[in-house]
Amino acid sequence: RIRIRLLLRWKSNTRPAPVLTAAPLRSLVDEPVSIRGHLLPPRCPVTLCARMHSDEGDLWESFAHYNANESGVFLTSDPSVGGSYVGCQPMGLFWSMQPAPGGREGLRLRKKNVEAPFTVRISLLEGHVSPSRGQLNELAAVSAERWYVAPEVKRIDIRQNGIVGTLLVPPGPGPFPALLDLWGMGGGLLEYRSSLLASKGYVSLSLAYFGHKDLPGPPDRFTVGDSYFKAAFQLLQDHPQVVSDRVGIIGLSFGSYLALRIATIPGVKVGLKAHAYFKPILSSRILILPPTTICYTYFPAFNSCFLDYQIEERLRSAGKSHLFTRLSYPGAGHLIEPPYSPSVRSSMFGVCCAVITLWGGHPAPHAAAQEDAWNKILDYFEENLRS
Repeated sequence: RIRIRLLLRWKSNTRPAPVLTAAPLRSLVDEPVSIRGHLLPPRCPVTLCARMHSDEGDLWESFAHYNANESGVFLTSDPSVGGSYVGCQPMGLFWSMQPAPGGREGLRLRKKNVEAPFTVRISLLEGHVSPSRGQLNELAAVSAERWYVAPEVKRIDIRQNGIVGTLLVPPGPGPFPALLDLWGMGGGLLEYRSSLLASKGYVSLSLAYFGHKDLPGPPDRFTVGDSYFKAAFQLLQDHPQVVSDRVGIIGLSFGSYLALRIATIPGVKVGLKAHAYFKPILSSRILILPPTTICYTYFPAFNSCFLDYQIEERLRSAGKSHLFTRLSYPGAGHLIEPPYSPSVRSSMFGVCCAVITLWGGHPAPHAAAQEDAWNKILDYFEENLRS
């Protein structure tokens, strides 16, 4: 008996330390990361915890409970049995992130500086625990960099002919297809989708049109019209590294209205491959303005379901219904971002007077919608702008 006890203690004291790996350690945010824990005791319970800071310094986190198999191994493709998500969700640790308890309210994760990554620290904890409670025994840890821009993509500030934006140019001589990138009524200038698109081989112009200090007039008023958007589109067409007849448009929320509108402006090249990003979801709203001008006042919002059905009917009556594709994602919210972005049901919204705005949706179906929509968007542009 004494020999057996000594032998067991010796084996316990000399067991190799658990190992946690993530691959790749550096990746674009739309690329999956595989996380693996091994050298664990057979069938032991563990917790994975992910933490990172936003560009504003706020802490975001998520966690999931896993059970090692008989070989002492688990993968994030295995089912989570608790925590921020459950079931087989290989990227759940990323899309389920939320502001840490005790932080500021109304946060939404948006990359302000695309020239630096989000650094996610992933830790392996003993047992099924909640990271915000009690003493934690960290068994191993690894850090992964999540980038919105690939190496050698050029970032160029645009302040010419009244246009305010950022141009992202892929590496190489080109010429490339191009995209005009339009965000919604939150205003300002956001570059993270454009930088991701440039990393896929598209010259991308993220355009500010509202709520930016370099635009004329008060920040809470539209002071630009059709000529502004036409000039931005032509800036792309005239760029020496752009194929002039391969320019598309992508828009989110109010930007989807603008995407459709710009395609109808006289002088914009006929045959434009325009992608209007509508979301037929009950919580989705976009603003409708008179058909003749972009004006200073807001008009009543309509459900995007109603609008896309109208578009489909008009195309059908013209014998062009084959040009229209509707993607419907039950359970998703309004803010469909690039894949694996944390879903936000509500956040502060507004240029001058911010209020908490409900965006709707549920984390798991919203995450699935983001991944599927992004892949279909890239396929669409590949087929219509590159081939």
